[in-house]
Amino acid sequence: MRLLLDTHVLVWWLTDAPALPDSTRLLIKARDNEVFVSAASCWEIAIKVRSGKWREAAGLVPGIADVLARARLTPLAVTVLHAERAGLLDFAHKDPFDRLLAAQALDEDLALASVDPNFRQIGGLAIV
Repeated sequence: MRLLLDTHVLVWWLTDAPALPDSTRLLIKARDNEVFVSAASCWEIAIKVRSGKWREAAGLVPGIADVLARARLTPLAVTVLHAERAGLLDFAHKDPFDRLLAAQALDEDLALASVDPNFRQIGGLAIV
């Protein structure tokens, strides 16, 4: 399975938080799954850590690229096509990070690992 981690799932995985569902933890651990992390999630984490809104993630930045490499997670760049699709996506949720993650998952044929029920509004998006 090719899997894209939602930002919360990423932070919960990297901080070993109990909020991460066991089923998601098993998918990330599975060696035969390819697990991706969007550059948008790294940007979101850095913004929220800098502003003091996400203290639990403070140990992840600076140096998140090294953290991802040690965790064997594959970075996923944001392309112009991802940005365009995110902007045009028929999705009532206004969070630009979530819109971009959904667009990337759709464009790259990735299942999105998320506990956010808002993603269920998007047809064709596989949520795990």
